[in-house]
Amino acid sequence: MTLRPATVDDIETLFDIRCSVTENHQSREELAALGITVESVSAMVASGDFVTTIAEIDGQPAGFSMAQISEGYVFACFVRAECHGLGVGGALMAAAEEGLHRAGVKEAWLSTGEVERFRAPGFYRHLGWVDSGHLEDGQIRFTKVLS
Repeated sequence: MTLRPATVDDIETLFDIRCSVTENHQSREELAALGITVESVSAMVASGDFVTTIAEIDGQPAGFSMAQISEGYVFACFVRAECHGLGVGGALMAAAEEGLHRAGVKEAWLSTGEVERFRAPGFYRHLGWVDSGHLEDGQIRFTKVLS
């Protein structure tokens, strides 16, 4: 597996990965309704305020993460279903955490759904993230001190 910074040329790949997941699946239309479009994600990546990393296995995109420096917020971490169990998610989260820490963020946060069948909450806890309440939309808020 290799990790590399994403560029605006990778936006279609990010959407392809995001829309391929089975847990917390959202279509392009659902994402657009939330304001997450090719244009908005391109602007995010180009802004320099996001640490965006793509993981590749044998040269093929396997997953990506995005973390917003100014908010200390892990915005996204998605891995293709066929790549689960290969360490991709952990490597992407480590890249996001390291990028935030390198930028001076002391404590990061993220949110995820609390659906029992979703693996994400357990995954984040396993990586040392701590439950710190719920957001207004019901998602679990996790925090982690970066060192």
